[in-house]
Amino acid sequence: MNILIVDDSRLLRLSNERTLVKAGHNVTSAEDGEAGLRLALENKPDIIVLDMMLPKLSGPDVLRALRQNPDTSNIPVLVLSGLPQCNESKLISEGATAYFQKSGLLVENGPSQAAAAGR
Repeated sequence: MNILIVDDSRLLRLSNERTLVKAGHNVTSAEDGEAGLRLALENKPDIIVLDMMLPKLSGPDVLRALRQNPDTSNIPVLVLSGLPQCNESKLISEGATAYFQKSGLLVENGPSQAAAAGR
């Protein structure tokens, strides 16, 4: 599976990339919204992991552009953001496939602990 990670946090981007590569996925990453949108249009990944608070082009603007383009409109977009969980329904109505709040994920404890923390 080809995955695009768009996040301005170098630490989170590299951590997520390393985890996904170990799981057997091909990962491309971008540190700002403009680069993320460009890579999405060029590579048409299977899934996009998108932060909302990005330099150059915001996450909501990237999401909107992806949904308006027929070449990228069906790519699942998982929002991984520091924005509060109360933004979930708005982002899903704007085209996000799922929403995860960064503070609810415990990277060092793995996915099962992260899921428990989100309860």
